[in-house]
Amino acid sequence: MSQTLLGGFLSATFNPLSGAPTTVEYLVVAGGGGGMTGIGGGGGAGGLLTATGFAVTVGSAITITVGGGGTGGTSPTSGVNSSIAGVTTITATGGGRGGSNSGSANGGSGGGAGESGTFGTGTLGQGFDGGAGGYNNFFLGGGGGGAGSVGLNISASQAGSGGTGICSSITGQRVFYAGGGGGSTSSGTSGFGLGVAGGGNGALANNQVATSALANTGSGGGAGITSNCTAGNGASGIVIIRYPATQSAPTATTGSPQINYADGYQIYTWTSSGTVTF
Repeated sequence: MSQTLLGGFLSATFNPLSGAPTTVEYLVVAGGGGGMTGIGGGGGAGGLLTATGFAVTVGSAITITVGGGGTGGTSPTSGVNSSIAGVTTITATGGGRGGSNSGSANGGSGGGAGESGTFGTGTLGQGFDGGAGGYNNFFLGGGGGGAGSVGLNISASQAGSGGTGICSSITGQRVFYAGGGGGSTSSGTSGFGLGVAGGGNGALANNQVATSALANTGSGGGAGITSNCTAGNGASGIVIIRYPATQSAPTATTGSPQINYADGYQIYTWTSSGTVTF
């Protein structure tokens, strides 16, 4: 809006919108992996991709896919891919499930290993490997990998913590996404397995608590110990786009995106799949 002084009166002129965007900025986070029950590894975080310059074609729908989180338990599942598809397609890979005696799964970030078995590997540019488990006076699980760092290996009598996530300000607020889930331990006095950046905490024998990841962060679930202390679920992912507020609003959206304005941008956030057309 511009303002001019005419005959002693202030006159306001509203500047028109500059038309539909030709590119948008995006954040795409896949679902996180579930933690393993049975002195297991934490779930790996979903892959995280963010950049500017995603091309928009006016009149053509962009398809938004938000991946669900994996289920924690004795047979945990990995997270599901998230994507944004228009002129090109950007796909973030679901996080790997935690492991026990069997190997952990690869994914956007890899699942942590149990007391035996191998950790899962992350996807280059999306996340990191899970941590190693083992036996060192106690049975110990490794942490799930995060988008910001590897899941931690066991250390002395401590289970591995989850890898760190990544902080994004695309919504106008600082929010962490895609943290790994913590590993579990058979000792509640000297072990820990912390999830960070939304990742679930691993269970300890003496207080038997394992937690699920924070919703819509794409983080991994914490590992459990027994069927009475099951592991946490991975969190579903999220897709966010933003572009200058001076440009036109979409002509149509589906999937009920949350809409807000901050820092000179209009911002659209999907926690379930949908579309957007400009």
